[in-house]
Amino acid sequence: MHIEFHGAASEVTGSCHLISVAGQRVLLDCGMVQGGRLSEARNAMPFPFDPSAIDAVVLSHAHIDHSGRIPFLVKSGFKGPVYTQKASRDLCRIMLKDSAYLNEKEAEWENRKRERKGLKLIEPLYTMQDAQAAMAQFKGIDYGVKKKITRGITMRLSEAGHILGSSIVELWLEENGLRRKLVFSGDLGTPNKPILRDPSFIESADFVLMESTYGDRLHRSGEETYREVVEIVRQAEKARGNILIPAFAVGRTQRLLYEFARHYDDWHLNRWQIFLDSPMAIEATAVYAKHAELYDAESRQLWQQNKKQPLLPNLHLSRTANQSMQLNKICSGAIIIAGSGMCTGGRIKHHLKHNVWRRHCHIVIVGYQAQGTLGRLLIDGAKHIRLWGETLRVKAKIHTVGGLSAHADQAGLVDWYGHFKGRPPLILVHGEIESIRCLQERIHADLGLRAHQAQPGEQIDLLQPGKAV
Repeated sequence: MHIEFHGAASEVTGSCHLISVAGQRVLLDCGMVQGGRLSEARNAMPFPFDPSAIDAVVLSHAHIDHSGRIPFLVKSGFKGPVYTQKASRDLCRIMLKDSAYLNEKEAEWENRKRERKGLKLIEPLYTMQDAQAAMAQFKGIDYGVKKKITRGITMRLSEAGHILGSSIVELWLEENGLRRKLVFSGDLGTPNKPILRDPSFIESADFVLMESTYGDRLHRSGEETYREVVEIVRQAEKARGNILIPAFAVGRTQRLLYEFARHYDDWHLNRWQIFLDSPMAIEATAVYAKHAELYDAESRQLWQQNKKQPLLPNLHLSRTANQSMQLNKICSGAIIIAGSGMCTGGRIKHHLKHNVWRRHCHIVIVGYQAQGTLGRLLIDGAKHIRLWGETLRVKAKIHTVGGLSAHADQAGLVDWYGHFKGRPPLILVHGEIESIRCLQERIHADLGLRAHQAQPGEQIDLLQPGKAV
């Protein structure tokens, strides 16, 4: 009975953990690595295990760094079920299709260059047909349902409060009469935030596997965030420029739309034209509307009102490429929300090309930016960036609004783990090395526990907690 770490160990993306119990093998997540070109090249490498020998996948939530390699897993021989919350299944149907489309396009562009050079052509990581085939293996389940998924393994999902359908995973493991309980946090949200309910607290575990994305920092309060956004909008209006917001299509975009609706008058948003320039985000927003039963009470009321009148009277949905290109002609008065959230692809790169060199443009970063991404370069103060072979000078004002994060901060992570009785062994994943180190120090100072940092390829024996961690 053991766990192996094959992704999101001492890094943030590529979540993938293999549980072996009683001859059964179950994956917790199967996500894509995100970052620079070298990092993302790892996605096409063979899995360090036999996909055909995996009995099931348990998926914590739909974000691509947790779900994005599932079609590749299926393509490589996996034939078992993928268990996830029902809303996550619906979101994956959108996100994996989009990921496959991008894979096909990237392969097509690369092959044009290779053909001219007489080089061997490449295949996409997976196709839209592969993504559709993978979705046939998804099994949607509700929160709170205890389900036996293989011999010796029973699972239950609880609200993680990160995005719609995001789950904390409880696994009851049994082998040769010995029992252990493993709890995987998935990506944890923050309490008292709009739309989703607060993350659930779990009290019992023999092992806890916890994310640590923001283990080295505290988010700004709601009031500080409110004042920060007001000031950004005021500055941009005074400068007569545009506001660009790179946003993850699932979770962050819906949070932004909710906040814009809630503070429409306070933030003087009637003076702007707001564009949601992401077909995937538009589809994901429809899924959010479908699953209003997962909202908190205040958000349910607001979305119910949206059925009678528009959530934002000046919101424009840009579905087509032509509609997106028309936005590049606007020099002032536009708030453009576009993907990708880390500026690694999608329509935001085109908007950056037309705006990042303008002094009166404001770029608002509202989510985590992994090492090696264009978004990380911007928040680290890059003076120049390159897009499609062209060097652009960065003259736009860059803002980082951490209070809109969908991840728990250091205090939230410590508080969530602190609800476990008996201080079970804690393994930290899904965080950069410095973030994990800071979180380890805080946990040791507050709770007297030495948390373990998972290493790539490491195997931990779940029957001997004292020896393993």
